[in-house]
Amino acid sequence: MPSPTTRVLAVLELLQARGALSGPELAQRIGVDERTLRRYIRKLEDLGIPVVAERGRYGAYRLMPGFKLPPMVFTDDEALALAVGLLAARGLGLAEAAPATESARAKLERVMPAPLQRRIRALGETIQLDLARPGTPTDHQALLTLSAAAHARQSVHMDYRSAQGEATARVFDPYGLAWRGGRWYAVGHCHLRGGLRSFRLDRIEGLELLPASFGMPEDFDAVRHLALGLASLPRAMGVRVLLKTDLATAREELFEAIGLFQPHPDGVLLHSQVDDLGWYARQLARLSCDFTVLEPPALRDAVRDCARTLLRRAQAPAL
Repeated sequence: MPSPTTRVLAVLELLQARGALSGPELAQRIGVDERTLRRYIRKLEDLGIPVVAERGRYGAYRLMPGFKLPPMVFTDDEALALAVGLLAARGLGLAEAAPATESARAKLERVMPAPLQRRIRALGETIQLDLARPGTPTDHQALLTLSAAAHARQSVHMDYRSAQGEATARVFDPYGLAWRGGRWYAVGHCHLRGGLRSFRLDRIEGLELLPASFGMPEDFDAVRHLALGLASLPRAMGVRVLLKTDLATAREELFEAIGLFQPHPDGVLLHSQVDDLGWYARQLARLSCDFTVLEPPALRDAVRDCARTLLRRAQAPAL
């Protein structure tokens, strides 16, 4: 549970970042009631930080205009979050990530007390994060442009080159961005194709913001749509398997991109598109639950072959 001191500092950071916040909104953001919030405001004033309280229906708290805050001070927990976040950023496929994260970490270390600085430096030298890396680094400008367009709900003109080398120009409404399988994707409405599409950022060759704005579905989940899109790509064979378990367990033991999970009276129905039945059989072999292969019949043969291989390896004499 955060300490009162941590919450007082959180009030200060929110006022610095947001400019003005109403009492109810500020209290909700730090997880206290309004009476406790007023006590925190008084503590800030006791420290010499001038907080202006505007009364009335649209009243709000704000810092006095022109007040300069002291240099950044991080708690141990905040420093840990920043350090791990910077480590993770190196693995997210951005072309400028490595030098940028090193520069940011150096700046943070300069404002930290020596004991905390040593702990954060130890994190950077000992922690390794297993993040898949894309084959081609992604231009961070594409990420910044598309994220700004998605936030402002502003259409873009996009030059894109497909996996087959086909170059197209299109108007695109970016609903959101997602990182999956070692790649960055933009997900949204493509005016050229007239529907929801996802595009790899490393294949975008040009972006231009347009004056047109767009609306988007409420609670749109870019990661969810991307997972469903990748799972339903047309492949050589369609597969249906009945998993004798619940939906949460099925998703935990497999992975979202393997197919579409559908609740069923006897468990979970898994629909997939695959090119390699042997690979799919090996994925099913990982399950802790029973399952029934509904189609194709050739998948049953692949599961038997996988079982025989595992049995042979289990019975092999020890060296």
